Amino acid sequence: MLKSRAHSEPLGLHTRTGSLLRTLLLCCLALGSFLPSVLKAQNANERRLITSVEPEYPETLKRLYIGGTVKLEIVISAQGTIQSVTLLGGNPILGQSAITAIKKWKYVPTKSPTTARVTLEFDPHR
Repeated sequence: MLKSRAHSEPLGLHTRTGSLLRTLLLCCLALGSFLPSVLKAQNANERRLITSVEPEYPETLKRLYIGGTVKLEIVISAQGTIQSVTLLGGNPILGQSAITAIKKWKYVPTKSPTTARVTLEFDPHR
């Protein structure tokens, strides 16, 4: 059998493998038109974050080693901006800092608004 110079495998096998790979690629491309609708249904509430702003840790709370978890519910507009933020739990002072930062976040635009829950940790030891 003839050998390929770049690879040490028979040319016949290399050609068959290439043909098989091209066939698989074409099948994947053909199926690709069906996949986005399935993925949208599974990830309806997951929006990709483009820009995030870290919340400022209130100096007084950090100095007193007061930290905690803040839970928020956000409504993201179809354009990707934050429409509203609701504090669901956590220290209200840390929550206000988190709300101020999250209002500056940007998400990938979609066809309709979505609601998401966000949890932020404030660790005074970092």
